[in-house]
Amino acid sequence: MEEYKSLKMEQKKPASPVFYLYLNRPSQRNALSGDFFDEFPKALKSLDQNPNVSVIILAGAGEHFCSGIDLDTFSSIQSQTQSLDRGRSGERLRREIKYLQAAVTALEDCRKPVIASIHGACIGGGIDIVTACDIRYSTEDAFFSVKEVDLAITADLGTLQRLPAIVGYGNAMELALTGRRFSASEAKQMGLVSGIFGSKVALDDFVAVVAQEIAEKSHLAVTGTKAVLLRSRDLSLEQGLDYVATWNSAMLFSDDLKEAISAYLQKRKPIFAKL
Repeated sequence: MEEYKSLKMEQKKPASPVFYLYLNRPSQRNALSGDFFDEFPKALKSLDQNPNVSVIILAGAGEHFCSGIDLDTFSSIQSQTQSLDRGRSGERLRREIKYLQAAVTALEDCRKPVIASIHGACIGGGIDIVTACDIRYSTEDAFFSVKEVDLAITADLGTLQRLPAIVGYGNAMELALTGRRFSASEAKQMGLVSGIFGSKVALDDFVAVVAQEIAEKSHLAVTGTKAVLLRSRDLSLEQGLDYVATWNSAMLFSDDLKEAISAYLQKRKPIFAKL
């Protein structure tokens, strides 16, 4: 597998369709470095294009999931614009922000489902990342914060756009304006995570089971479900129904459908071709 400075990729079981992608700067509590924003979309693209990968589990190495963007990353961006006039500085900064945004949006661009397995801190940029994942679970001692307001900045990598659709507008506004720390149980109550677990081991075991269950389903159906849900998020009901009708007009009558029906009638597990 390809080597990365800020990430680690792992296949825990031989021939398993479930791959693990770790934020891998444990001594810095997995703070997001400049390398991360270069490497993360490349890693996701490689997993997306790998026919042996069906589901991706995103986790953090060490004691925390992610403590946010490394302050050195801010300093590096600032140093690149200091010598420019105000207009050129602003234009350069906008391009840099769009580049950082694209690294997070790569989670949604990936056809394969991405499950966030969260423990310890999930702060600032960590929230940006998990809100772009498809499913989220955490340990009961995990803690969260939309921290940017405390650094005198407006969160700009996706939290303010994605969080309201997950936890509701009022909850998102309160969390973003206060920057307060909130618990896993509160995250569960608001719908940010789908389940919480008493230990990291219990979390890992459960997430692995869920990932394997998804991996055994039709890859066409899984990728289609993700794509339609993401697209429908920004559409009216009528537009969303039209979109899925168009999608299924191309995808519905596949060999996977024949296999699913045959397996049901024969009372066996279906076996689907790779994507």
